[in-house]
Order: sequence, then C-alpha cells, then structure tokens
Amino acid sequence: MSGFFEGFAPCYFPDSRLLILGSFPSVKSRAEGFYYGNPQNRFWRTVCGFFGEDVPAEIEQKRAFLQRRRIALWDVVTACEIEGSADASIREAQLADVAALVHRTQICEVFCNGKTAYTLLEKAPPCPVPVRLLPSTSPANPRFSAAVWEDALRAVFGE
Repeated sequence: MSGFFEGFAPCYFPDSRLLILGSFPSVKSRAEGFYYGNPQNRFWRTVCGFFGEDVPAEIEQKRAFLQRRRIALWDVVTACEIEGSADASIREAQLADVAALVHRTQICEVFCNGKTAYTLLEKAPPCPVPVRLLPSTSPANPRFSAAVWEDALRAVFGE
C-alpha cells in the first residue's frame, strides 16, 4: 500500500504539558483512524502503564486518557508519500508546525518517538521547548526500552 497520505490532526488540549511526536501513522493506525493503532506497538502499554492505567479500548477513551494526563499527540509529518508503514520510504514530507502548537498550549517538552521523528523535527521551524529523543515504540524496533520512556515521563510528570 503506497501513495500520498494525510496524517492525523494533532490531539491536544489547552492544558497539555507534553507533546509526543511520532513520524507518520502506520497502515494500521490509518485504518483505525487514531494514533498508535497497531496493537503490537508498545506506545499505549508503556504510557498507560506508567500511570498505572489499563490501555483504553476505544478512541474516545484514549482521548480521555490523554486529556486527563495532559498529553498531546501528533506526527512531525502531516502528509507524505509512503510505502506501507516504513519510515524509510517517506517522501515529499509536509512537516508539522510544532512551534505553533506549543504556543497554543502549556507544552513544556516534546518527546520524539524514534529517530525519524527527531531527525525530521530538526528540519521544521525551531521548537521553543526542550526536545528529547526516545526509542521508538514500534514493534520493528528491537532496541525499545520501557525504562527510558518511564524515566522521561517521570521527569515531566514526577510520578
């Protein structure tokens, strides 16, 4: 499945404190219509687990979790040509205006979910808050570390 695809609008709230940026939605996420829709992706298990919560089953429950925990989600690529879910195949990327989102919220830090998101963010307008590169939660990443994510979340939320 290759072609030109639009990503998702940012999921954020005026009081969001943390923005987690992915690269671009996977095929499974695009089919589900929300971030980290592949059940093999470790994102929801890791972030919900940090807060001691079960992974929500429905999109609206996921949104409620994000709002309650003051977390925003977006992808650094808002539209692109891509083959399947492979970040390496991203072409003609349109980049998110992360700085504008930060200015509309209380976001004080950005976590990049993987190196592709981090590298692409460096090409976007400068981000006015600290940016941290975290290991990708993708099932394709053998170097994923829940401990690194937990330490980073603890630094923002102090739990």
